[in-house]
Amino acid sequence: MRLLLPLLTLLIFALPARAERRPNIVLIMADDMGYECLAANGGETYSTPRLDALAAGGIRFEHCHSQPICTPSRVQIMTGIYNNRNYVKFGVLDPEEKTFGHLFQKAGYKTVIAGKWQLEGGFTGPNHFGFDEYCLWQLTRRPPRFPNPGFEINGKEVDYTMGEYGPDIASDYLCEFFERNRDEEFFAYYPMIPPHFPFQPTPDSEEWDPTESREYPKSEWRDEWFQDMVAYTDKVVGKVVDKLEELGLRENTLIIFTGDNGTYAGMESRFQGRTWVGGKGSPIDSGTRVPLIVNWPGTTPEGVVSESLVDFSDMLPTIARIADIDVPAKWNIDGKSFAREIKGNGTAEREYIYCWYERDGRREKSSEHTRTQQFKLYGTGQFYDIIKDFDEKKPLDVTALEGGDLETYEMLKAALERHMTVTDESDEVQDRKRHKLERDSKKQAEQKKA
Repeated sequence: MRLLLPLLTLLIFALPARAERRPNIVLIMADDMGYECLAANGGETYSTPRLDALAAGGIRFEHCHSQPICTPSRVQIMTGIYNNRNYVKFGVLDPEEKTFGHLFQKAGYKTVIAGKWQLEGGFTGPNHFGFDEYCLWQLTRRPPRFPNPGFEINGKEVDYTMGEYGPDIASDYLCEFFERNRDEEFFAYYPMIPPHFPFQPTPDSEEWDPTESREYPKSEWRDEWFQDMVAYTDKVVGKVVDKLEELGLRENTLIIFTGDNGTYAGMESRFQGRTWVGGKGSPIDSGTRVPLIVNWPGTTPEGVVSESLVDFSDMLPTIARIADIDVPAKWNIDGKSFAREIKGNGTAEREYIYCWYERDGRREKSSEHTRTQQFKLYGTGQFYDIIKDFDEKKPLDVTALEGGDLETYEMLKAALERHMTVTDESDEVQDRKRHKLERDSKKQAEQKKA
């Protein structure tokens, strides 16, 4: 034993030290929940106590912008690349693209996606884009999403007929994933199903009927049900947070919450004493301005309200930096990391935001703009002061600009010209891809029908 103990001691010290555990990342993206829906932002119509608590314990960003509708936002947030370079058509993610799923999976993280897919690819699509597991709505078909929903779960179509509620199915799966992987580093991407239309009662609504097997038609939708859906979205986020707390994982988990675009077009809400009208589908602020909360106990400063610019291309490099993962240079992403701000070491680096948008990927009909917190310049030459003219009714006379306003205009103009040059170079490539995918989709539909 006298000889053995010194030998064991030497062996123990010779072993490599276990690397410090990297943080878990949970990225949550609500569907059609604009900036005005969050009470912490000044919203007066909706109840969001759990999200407000996350904001109070972390950073709430005032100027986060998505794309105007779901697919463009999903493509941009997953790839870190502006739509002008990789957007093909609605409902599709180009199979050649790399995503944050690939990045985290290759780095040794367990990866999962739960919620809404809407990007084609069949049963292997989520795996192809870097996710080990999935529980998704609208992967191979488009069944109901709220009462008695249909899901695709790890290669199988699963239909629920006993009064189940779609958002519960997805969030329960996510919580089970946390439990199964509590001893692993994980990345969870949660593109939520609510509060997107069709506006329906939730299990917390007076009108909820668990035996109801249909979704209400548009003629029966109610605005108060949208309010209920926002409240249920908040409740489900709370369930995810509580599960992480229960498992003892909260201190080592970064939670990011945002929305994929503005609220349903025409939906009126009270916001900071005035009426805010949802602008989904439009590049105006009510179509792109979305909530953003970042919360990581012990790391994010508490109760901070950030004025930094953030867009959806920034999510990939930010969470990569947080996890100490290098983004391959050949990916040539557009996003800028705001990890430094998350850690309380400064503000984000972005000087302006660029947006290229056309729902169906038709290059000749696209809208382009660059913007700061206050000013926005379109490719058409229209220049707006968003603070004074939120609805963009009166473009400014650029010949009358002077001082700091003129400097901002010149900066945005130069940036827009740079991006438009890249767009021109990409147009032919993206058009070819769009036409090919359209042909392939048509062929697959015909084969399925046959």
